[in-house]
Amino acid sequence: MNGVGAGDRASVCIVDDDASVRKSLANLLRSAGFGTFLFASGGEFLASDEAREAGCALLDLKMPGLGGLEIQRELALLGWGLPVICMSAHWNDDGLVQSMREGAVACLRKPFSEEALLEAIGLALRRR
Repeated sequence: MNGVGAGDRASVCIVDDDASVRKSLANLLRSAGFGTFLFASGGEFLASDEAREAGCALLDLKMPGLGGLEIQRELALLGWGLPVICMSAHWNDDGLVQSMREGAVACLRKPFSEEALLEAIGLALRRR
């Protein structure tokens, strides 16, 4: 885990198994004024205090171990009320529809634009 802005509702948890994706998203979000917390796995994310304190989470749908859908289900069971944005390079309409059914605020197809990401985060933070 690597983070800036602990306890800040304008912080975003980035959960992706690809280190370059985590780093580039963190740089982009920090330049837009957000704190970030970085996680390489769903288990690491769910075990963290930051997961409870952040404004929203950006989850990769396809990761080894817990993927985005499984993380969403666990968050719902825990009752944390953390808004989720899903992202995937492996666009699968069934998975994305299921993610939305599980409560995702938005689903983004990698690569996505900075504008699409910031719009989704704004929506997620308003739901927080």
